[in-house]
Amino acid sequence: MAIFAPLILPVERRLQTGAVLVWIAALGMSFTAFFYICTIRYLWPFIIIYLLWILMVDRAPEHGGRRSLMWRNWIGWTYFARYFPMTLIKEGDLDPSKNYIFGYHPHGIISLGAVCTFGTEGLGFSKKYPGVNPHLLTLQSNFQIPFYRDYIMAMGMASVSKQSCERILNSGPGSSITIVVGGAQESLGAKPGTLDLTLKKRLGFIKLALVNGASLVPTLAFGENDLYELYSTDHTSKMYHVQQCMKNVLGWTMPMFNGRGVFNYEFGLMPRRKPVAIVIGEPIHVEKVEGSPSIEQLEDLQKKYIDALLGIWEKYKDVYAVGRTQDLQIIE
Repeated sequence: MAIFAPLILPVERRLQTGAVLVWIAALGMSFTAFFYICTIRYLWPFIIIYLLWILMVDRAPEHGGRRSLMWRNWIGWTYFARYFPMTLIKEGDLDPSKNYIFGYHPHGIISLGAVCTFGTEGLGFSKKYPGVNPHLLTLQSNFQIPFYRDYIMAMGMASVSKQSCERILNSGPGSSITIVVGGAQESLGAKPGTLDLTLKKRLGFIKLALVNGASLVPTLAFGENDLYELYSTDHTSKMYHVQQCMKNVLGWTMPMFNGRGVFNYEFGLMPRRKPVAIVIGEPIHVEKVEGSPSIEQLEDLQKKYIDALLGIWEKYKDVYAVGRTQDLQIIE
């Protein structure tokens, strides 16, 4: 197999690579642009005002972000989806008068399927589910990064804090959220050919559904874990302890992984060209609970959710997970 990409490739493939690079490089480019601007003295007053705005004034991340339909409908997101390619499978209709919590699984390395499905119109979410407005949620710390915060808010992303979740779910018909349930812990086990879900102890989004009367929608992405090669570390290793410390202190951690480059196939931060099929399941309707839900109510709804997720796996595993090395496992 060739290590380097050919110099001459169809324009379509170049556009696909460029579209994915726009997302992969966004964080690094934001830092680079900010620090470069900081070297220009006459811009310092504007930089100070901008930083004060971020840290002390702007509460948009807690109020659903600043969604830009123009940015979400950018044609580049269609090329983004074709790069892998990604497909969206719809299991059932969603009533636009209701509110929904989409649980996305698995986390993978950087949840590219969640970004494409819920943060853009690359897969035509709004056409498949008219009237439903999803907000992909991420850590509050991402909204403290200059420029990058504005980039992701334009995609409709918002903070994953409890207050943010409840504001969005109660802001009108169709207003919904997407939570990548497994979080940073799940990313440490995102090995190709596997689907190990961190779900048993995740009751926060279940409680959120009961308290707000929001329907749960299980979403399973076949192939998300195949986009990068993971260098797994033993639970007794020093690296694993460093990763756990990062997660405890920062709320996120960095798995050791490898993808491909723009001009090579063997190493880099770009994802591999592997197909990803995102299956959005049928909604699990939830009756609003007054007060705090009991343990029995939480566990009962969690069981319904897990059963629905396993149902999706059983239905599609022989179509979209043919090369799997093991079946789906709920590990913790």
